[in-house]
Amino acid sequence: MTMKYNHKFRRTVISSLVATALLGGISAPAFAEVKFGALYPLSGGLALLGEESYRGLELAVDQINANGGVQGENVVLETGDAVDNNQAIGEARRLISREDVKAIFGTYASSRSIAASQVAEMSKVPYFELGAVADDVTERGLSYVFRTNPTAYHMAETIIEMLVEGIAPELGVEPSDLKIGIIHEDSNYGSSVAKHQRAFAQEHGLNIVMEEHYPATSVDMSSIVLSLQNRGVDVVLQTSYQDDSVLFLRQADERGYKPKAIIGGGGGYSMIQTAEAVGADTIEGVYNVDFTQYRINPEFAPGIDAFVEAYEEKYGESPRSGHSLMNYAGALELLRAIDSGNGFSAEEIKEAVLAMDVPVGGTAAGIGMMIGENNQNQRARMMGMQWQDGALTTVYPEEASVAEMRTSQ
Repeated sequence: MTMKYNHKFRRTVISSLVATALLGGISAPAFAEVKFGALYPLSGGLALLGEESYRGLELAVDQINANGGVQGENVVLETGDAVDNNQAIGEARRLISREDVKAIFGTYASSRSIAASQVAEMSKVPYFELGAVADDVTERGLSYVFRTNPTAYHMAETIIEMLVEGIAPELGVEPSDLKIGIIHEDSNYGSSVAKHQRAFAQEHGLNIVMEEHYPATSVDMSSIVLSLQNRGVDVVLQTSYQDDSVLFLRQADERGYKPKAIIGGGGGYSMIQTAEAVGADTIEGVYNVDFTQYRINPEFAPGIDAFVEAYEEKYGESPRSGHSLMNYAGALELLRAIDSGNGFSAEEIKEAVLAMDVPVGGTAAGIGMMIGENNQNQRARMMGMQWQDGALTTVYPEEASVAEMRTSQ
């Protein structure tokens, strides 16, 4: 099921039977309207994960509207297409000046988020990032930019910890004996994760023998695969979007390169479409660290089953990655916070959001919510997964896992 968008697109999100099931009932309906922006890459190369992220926001709004809206007003999403950085800037300006949105939700792609949120900051309009991980999103000293999802720091931290505490012991080797190769796309996203991977690897005494970056639009990664082979890299850490994830996995398989472990950093490694593109045999056993996925201990992520039910009812298919879940969890708590506030001015929204206090394990994504330093959620975290039998399965940390790690060694 594919949705088409353009810059004139306006979607009013109303209650549904599945939202009712999530809530356990419907309060009095909201009649007035309050508009929020929804800014995602909905066309172009990042559209698949952009749309998946938008769906999570949409489901959160469904649920809020089914329970009477925000401060008694029905939430309307005014949608913008952040196909590239320039359009992200233009769409942010349009949403603020022409549509008069009270805040903007987005945006998944770090470079788009950084560009668009600067516009919101200058206009003193709250900007809520629900999915981009690059450091610069919340490390620019901005007053009206908030992020609910975990970051590049969390991603790299979990990758290295899972390697040291889980994968290396399963392989029966000392972590320091493994030769590590870091490859990543060269935008803010990949560069931020790689920077933290280096730091955490050094802290744990790991042996990085190669690091290389490339444009996400690359059409040939055979030279990178050859370098990894020639240097005897045992563990590949790749931070990538979908197309470059598929390209690397295919070309590594074609050359017969089979390292002891491949660990993806979110992006394409979380997509069922990536598994379908490269084939079950090629992706079997590949690790990934990203937002909460769907094969996870439900006690760690209460409400996840109801979220999946709502998603399937609305879109006629299963969730395609954890991006929808993370956007849903962040948006739902932000909207609840705004609902508890006393108006829709920037300062009133900011005050309400800064008062959020949701414990870890209090959302369907397993994360908590408390905005701290740099307006970053201090209770966000990543999960470690492995592709097993065609499904992305949580294997780390232990309290969230539903399966043991599998190695071919």
